[in-house]
Amino acid sequence: MAALRIIFMGTPELAAASLAALSRAPGFQIIAAVTQPDRPKGRELKLQPSPVKQLAVTAGLPVLQPAKARAENFVAELRAWAPDLIAVAAFGQILPPAILELPRFGCLNVHTSLLPKYRGAAPIQWAILNGDAETGVTIMKMDVGLDTGDILTQRTTPIHDADNAATLHDRLALLGAELLVQTIPDYVAGKIRPQPQDAARATHVGKIKKEAGRIDWQQPARAIWNRIRAFTPWPGAFTFLAGPPPPQLLKIWGAEIVPQAGAAGKILQADRTGIIIGCGHDALRVTSLQREGGRRMSAADFLAGHPLPAGQILS
Repeated sequence: MAALRIIFMGTPELAAASLAALSRAPGFQIIAAVTQPDRPKGRELKLQPSPVKQLAVTAGLPVLQPAKARAENFVAELRAWAPDLIAVAAFGQILPPAILELPRFGCLNVHTSLLPKYRGAAPIQWAILNGDAETGVTIMKMDVGLDTGDILTQRTTPIHDADNAATLHDRLALLGAELLVQTIPDYVAGKIRPQPQDAARATHVGKIKKEAGRIDWQQPARAIWNRIRAFTPWPGAFTFLAGPPPPQLLKIWGAEIVPQAGAAGKILQADRTGIIIGCGHDALRVTSLQREGGRRMSAADFLAGHPLPAGQILS
């Protein structure tokens, strides 16, 4: 049997994991990779290729970088490649019907939630933020809606206390890549019956904005702890130390819940074991933090150079 001709569409590290897995798997011929145009990054704003482009170039794959996926000339170019299937993971653009209907086996997408839960952007962060015990990946057949296509396969993974958005991202990237490789042959062979999503159970999540990282100390300690984990490494959970203007921004990298009562936002204790801060319910012991313009450090190292006497207020 001839190898299945696949075009891969994706952009960030999460997508690169799926491209790498497809490239290694027998029975697939990756004929081209499609990714977002190079973007300026860093202090010098030099154009940087996406992780998918870097991997594709290393593998000797043709790379397409359309400014707009719905552009007629790009759709015509895809059609000329005559793919059997298009695999998509975090591409970053909505695909028009002309692309969705182009391959004979359609377009399959790797989504990092258990659809229909968390349709849309940032499902990884929202799962942690909402305190979910587990999450997972879904391989779905794409349609014109936003993450509304029929479900082919799913796989779950627990969300551990030690997880943050970075560690969960990396685990789901590998899980999604593995599931995609396993799903395609059975789907193409007609062994998988696509299951429509239950729209009544759907939840939608938007992109995370930087200001969402600001801590509200009136919330319970568990909710704040989830926020810190959900927004590590970006946009980061932060608070402000009251004092002479301007207030000092503190970015919180690590914390744990402490069954202790105290006024919300008040520093209750600060020593080598951490900085204990009152919350709406219980308290939070900060174990790792960073001053604006400074470097990340343990609470003990931070306090050695920046004492925080009990009674100071964070807002």
